[in-house]
Amino acid sequence: MYTAKDIRNICLMGHGGDGKTTLVEAMLYTAKGSERLGKVTDGNTVSDFDPEEVKRGYSIATSLIPVEFEGSKLNVLDNPGFSAFAGEMLQSLKVCDSAIIVAGAKGRLSVGAEKSWKQLRESEIPAFICMSRLDEEIGDFFTTLDYMHVKLHPAIVPFMFPIYENKKVAGCVDVLTGKGYDLEGKERPLSSDDQARVEVYMDNINEQVAETSEELMEKYFSGEPFTTEELTAGIKQAIRERVLFPLLCCGSLSGLGMQGVLRNLIAYAPNPLEGKPMLTADGDEFTRDPDGAPTLYFFKTMSDSFGKNSYFQVVSGKATPDLSLTNFRSGSSEKLGHLYTAKGKKNTEVKELCCGDLGVLMKAANVKTNDTLGVEGKSPVIAPVEYEEPCYSMAVYAKVRGTEDKIATGLAKLNEDDSSFTFGMNPETKEMVLSGAGDIHLDVLCAKLKSKYNVDVELRPAKIAYRETIRKKVQVHGRHKKQSGGHGQFGDVWIEFEPQDETEDLIFAERVVGGAVPKNFFPAVEKGLRESIKKGPLAGFPVVFLKATLYDGSYHPVDSSEMAFKTAASIAFKEGLPQAAPTILEPIGQLKVTVPDEYMGDVIGDLNKRRGRILGMTPKGDNQQQVEAEVPMGEMSSYVIDLRSISQGRGYFRLKFVRYEEVPQMYQAKIIEEAKKAAEAE
Repeated sequence: MYTAKDIRNICLMGHGGDGKTTLVEAMLYTAKGSERLGKVTDGNTVSDFDPEEVKRGYSIATSLIPVEFEGSKLNVLDNPGFSAFAGEMLQSLKVCDSAIIVAGAKGRLSVGAEKSWKQLRESEIPAFICMSRLDEEIGDFFTTLDYMHVKLHPAIVPFMFPIYENKKVAGCVDVLTGKGYDLEGKERPLSSDDQARVEVYMDNINEQVAETSEELMEKYFSGEPFTTEELTAGIKQAIRERVLFPLLCCGSLSGLGMQGVLRNLIAYAPNPLEGKPMLTADGDEFTRDPDGAPTLYFFKTMSDSFGKNSYFQVVSGKATPDLSLTNFRSGSSEKLGHLYTAKGKKNTEVKELCCGDLGVLMKAANVKTNDTLGVEGKSPVIAPVEYEEPCYSMAVYAKVRGTEDKIATGLAKLNEDDSSFTFGMNPETKEMVLSGAGDIHLDVLCAKLKSKYNVDVELRPAKIAYRETIRKKVQVHGRHKKQSGGHGQFGDVWIEFEPQDETEDLIFAERVVGGAVPKNFFPAVEKGLRESIKKGPLAGFPVVFLKATLYDGSYHPVDSSEMAFKTAASIAFKEGLPQAAPTILEPIGQLKVTVPDEYMGDVIGDLNKRRGRILGMTPKGDNQQQVEAEVPMGEMSSYVIDLRSISQGRGYFRLKFVRYEEVPQMYQAKIIEEAKKAAEAE
């Protein structure tokens, strides 16, 4: 039975294709947790088990892989490498105490590795780096290390490094023991160059350890060596304080260095009691407490053909099957029942989970991601994960008529697994709009709708919610008269239409004198106008910033009615607005886009093509600039894809609606034509 001190919760990060899944597969195989070494190309890894992952050849969801080695348990969370699935990584970081950035030895770093480093810096989570795939490619460990020192941090220090012979990897060196090992794991002597590197790297480590206390600093400067206990404790503290970043190396397919990787993680990665405190819903810090009230935080949901799996961390006390806990979101009581640990798609029942450990509840219908289950009045309520705002939206259409309801039902179920996307019916455009982190994200969601819920859909650009308004004042006569035996219908109004800038909503006023129109018909006139503004005269878009003043008219004591005056008002609207210089308005968004300096020219040029107005630029550190601009939102539907291309994936942006503005006349004809075609197609 494990205790919190035996647990290491580790988040795997890095670019797609840099070897995260292969690394965790090698960890599991080295620790004898699997009988074979799976390969991504063969679609048989423990980590990537979803049919979509197998088909695509990359991770799209986080998988939990426990690696049990030499008396410790490493809960490795293998995360997708593409930014489209960043929500999965945020969930993992919530329950992990350290992270490994997996990078290739290619002389430079991938975009995903750079982004992962930035995310860990912002989250203040201890970081290891593992240079992977040394047995697969002709790479250069030391050139890449130099690049890391410049691009990331000078305190990235090798705890392991490869032995090269004839430009090929022939083994690796454990810096802390000063021993070298060949590809079979047998000890081998070090060359003079490698011995010199060990001395340099050990001095780097000692220097960072000395920074952790005045006592160790004095010892370091006096030339007195640290004891084994001082060195171990100092390394762990330096890693926790993020002043030391161990660099490991491995060849996942050959097993090169895998035991060294596992032993370094066990020795120096923080356990749950040493990790960064979690935040409660009240904003307070909470350190996981083995002696506290039983408390579970649910960080992930995953549904499959057998039901729903709810992944949790025991943040306080311990979890046992007999527990009944309160769900602080719903207030309901939840009996835990069977407890499981997960290894990819395989769940294994356990009798107890200690504080800090990760587990699974199956078929917990009332439990959702971000829920906290605990003891009323004794347990902390853990703050939820804050996902990035979706930045890419498309309209979803059913390929088969009559299956529209299935789309909403399927998306609602997928949203339980993935809270980072949103969906809903736009009442103006009458489209189901799906919003996520990019085109790949939405493509995967559509594929899952097909495979899990048998709904065939297609994505189309979402319609833009344009508006119409007027630019000048007009006075119009609206008269409705109909006689067909018995009571007739008579309504007669004079209405003044004019632009206003107080509110987007219609302002209705009256200045009728002498009872030309009785007061009891005023509401009918207003109702007729409010129904009319739903469709403007140019392209049928809603009319905004309009003031309508009823100032004269006439009535018939028998034939006048509310319906007659409502119709007369509609007639005045239809006749008057075309005379009032109508125009189309478009939504304008405030854009903040952050990119490295070298892409600034291309980004600004692209925004100019989108009719954007540059408002300013602000340096953001790390040789990055933030450009602030106002842009028509109708020009931004593909921006997430285009920015990814322009900045090689290094740029990101936030866009929010701020106001409506008049569309330049040269673009209005096209909008009107498209609106007419859409109306004819309905």
